[in-house]
Amino acid sequence: MGWLTKYHKQACVYWGSPINDGWGGRTYGDPTELSCRWEDKQEKFVDAQGEEHVSRSVVYLGQDVVVNGYLYLGDLDDLSSAEEGDPETVTGAYLIRAFSKIPNIKGTDYERTVWL
Repeated sequence: MGWLTKYHKQACVYWGSPINDGWGGRTYGDPTELSCRWEDKQEKFVDAQGEEHVSRSVVYLGQDVVVNGYLYLGDLDDLSSAEEGDPETVTGAYLIRAFSKIPNIKGTDYERTVWL
């Protein structure tokens, strides 16, 4: 474990790989439990389209995630099987609006930042 990830003491659930279902909704890959540092704070960020927004939360991860996936602060055990299949029904699951990956000085580890 690198120094960037040693402070990731919280658990979060990640739903990635959003795919249009053809009916105006999305389907997601199976949820995965990750370690993270989750901060509920407002922070300005710029999305992939160059638009400025203010976050609800900022999450630091040790693994890549995709924009338009979802993150939930908690464990997989906290969710029902129905919730595991659809993050949009989970209270407290938020859309990933931006993602950044920055290497350390030596390029041996990365800090991944997510804005919700």
